[in-house]
Amino acid sequence: MTEARGSAGPNGETHARHAPGTPCWVSLMVHGLTATQDFYGSLFGWEFQPGPQQLGPYSRALLDGYEVAGIGQLPPDRHLPIAWTPYLASDDVDATAETVRLCGGTIGVGPLDAAEAGRLAIGSDPSGAVFGIWQAAEHHGTAITGVPGTPAWNELLTFESASVAKFYETVFGYEEEPVVSADFDYVALHIEGRPVAGIHGVGNSLPRDRGPHWITYFEVADTDDAVGRLVDLGGHVLKPPMDSAHGRVATVADPEGARFSLIESPR
Repeated sequence: MTEARGSAGPNGETHARHAPGTPCWVSLMVHGLTATQDFYGSLFGWEFQPGPQQLGPYSRALLDGYEVAGIGQLPPDRHLPIAWTPYLASDDVDATAETVRLCGGTIGVGPLDAAEAGRLAIGSDPSGAVFGIWQAAEHHGTAITGVPGTPAWNELLTFESASVAKFYETVFGYEEEPVVSADFDYVALHIEGRPVAGIHGVGNSLPRDRGPHWITYFEVADTDDAVGRLVDLGGHVLKPPMDSAHGRVATVADPEGARFSLIESPR
């Protein structure tokens, strides 16, 4: 993780419509919806209410009444990787989906309407990493950031950053800011001059069972305490807490194997 956004105030930052290309929502599809809600509810203090059901049973997670993420249920016959998926904002999901195809990506779901909430597509970049595209109508996406229990950052882990960064730049209009380092392959993706996501080339360090994939960082008040609670709830620690320039970070997985990171930002 490199330049994490730091614009949120101590009491959180609320959001209306997100600029195109901005990660605006994160969603998780699992087999055990109720058990997963219990896990994240206990870990982050989330409460749940029903959301659009176009792709099956789906709930929105709320923190203090603000929508922060979504969790849906996979059909029993779908054996897909269990993973948090970031949705990137678009003013025209159909046009964005067509650009994804023209640039070597694929569209696996949609574009389709999600009731009155908006219009979505789910695709993958040329390396195979899955992401969503969201065109807001009534639902603008994550409504608050900067407080514990909210998404803080989204990062693509891939083999090398240069070629796939060109894909995202062409599709979503990002400006790139590479990290100049002989042994650190990283590109920060900017919109309107601010970092919104990152691409980290890790070569053969990618998990063999995953391949390239996006990972979401969630803000916590105390990383070590959150890791302890996660283990008690049945989660797994993949990389134990460590200090970084952007806060104390741990990489973990929920009971179904969805990977994510916890970050305690500097106060």
